[in-house]
Amino acid sequence: FSDPFINRRRANDFIQADTRLGAIAQERIRERTKAPRERQREICEDYYPCELYAYRHGYAAAYKHYFGKRRTK
Repeated sequence: FSDPFINRRRANDFIQADTRLGAIAQERIRERTKAPRERQREICEDYYPCELYAYRHGYAAAYKHYFGKRRTK
């Protein structure tokens, strides 16, 4: 009878170390380069009226409403 569970210390032995490091490096690169929508959402979150508008209409609509076209008189 063999134990069906893997030993806790050996649980990640089947994953190659260099693959894990490569995945970590890729994640760091993704963190540095943000998608435009993510940047827009952060800008909207920093401006309170935009954030309130976003709760009702969504962040895309709120960003477009407050920061989309610059209104001129």
